[in-house]
Amino acid sequence: MPLEDEFCDIVKKARLGLGQSLEHVTQHTNLSLKDLESLEKGVRAPSVEEVESCAKALSLKTAALHAVAIEQWEPTPSPGWVGTVVVTIRGYIGGYEVKGYVVFDSKTKDAVFIDTAYNAEAMLSEIATRGLKLVGVCLTHGHTDHAGGLDRILKKWPVPVYLGNGDYPLLPWKPAQDHLVVSHDGQKISVGSLTISCLATPGHTPGGFCFRVVIGVHELCFVGDTLFAGSIGRSNPFSLYPDHLKSVRERVLQLPNETVLLPGHGPATTVKEEIVNNPFGT
Repeated sequence: MPLEDEFCDIVKKARLGLGQSLEHVTQHTNLSLKDLESLEKGVRAPSVEEVESCAKALSLKTAALHAVAIEQWEPTPSPGWVGTVVVTIRGYIGGYEVKGYVVFDSKTKDAVFIDTAYNAEAMLSEIATRGLKLVGVCLTHGHTDHAGGLDRILKKWPVPVYLGNGDYPLLPWKPAQDHLVVSHDGQKISVGSLTISCLATPGHTPGGFCFRVVIGVHELCFVGDTLFAGSIGRSNPFSLYPDHLKSVRERVLQLPNETVLLPGHGPATTVKEEIVNNPFGT
């Protein structure tokens, strides 16, 4: 599966996060304004020299940016055990793919949704087909593509909705307060014999959260738009960019190396692969 972001996306996210104009970047690279504009628009692929120059000017990891832009790196597919506890649901908004996840205990049949995939019908159909009981909805953040359809889900299953502080205004449809649980860092959510740990990761949004699950010797972390394979989501607003980098570097990439990371867009990856191949890492 191709990466969510290309070189053009990565460079633009870094530049805007740093609050730099195109003209400012050209002053710190050997690129002309025309060259930089064409690269940010994805008109052409960058040269090795342009990758190195942009990485230095935008404080990105040069080797990782080279891996994504030049070597066309893609992460290794997720191991088979992931499918024993997680079903990936895909939805589309404006032709743009988004992912939600059903996490379930096969013995107790308890389940939670991690985001809605902007496809409430498919999420609900999946638990009905499997005979699962929904016990909660965990939202990585409040954007429409990740929370759209929440009204239809709660109409069928009036369960708690876990959302980080600061993201309530972003929701396209707002649940009643008695359904809302404000997530806090370190909070535990029981799903049958599984335990979901809430990991505060502000940056993509003010109240962004990731959700970590340990299954025996294996670990998963649902990272929403905090991190993509080889990139990150856009910081909203851009002033959150320093917090976003801190969340990626000091929280997500500090998890055990073999932790499988399941993002809201693009392919799954691992902590180990992102430490090496994510330009926004340390």
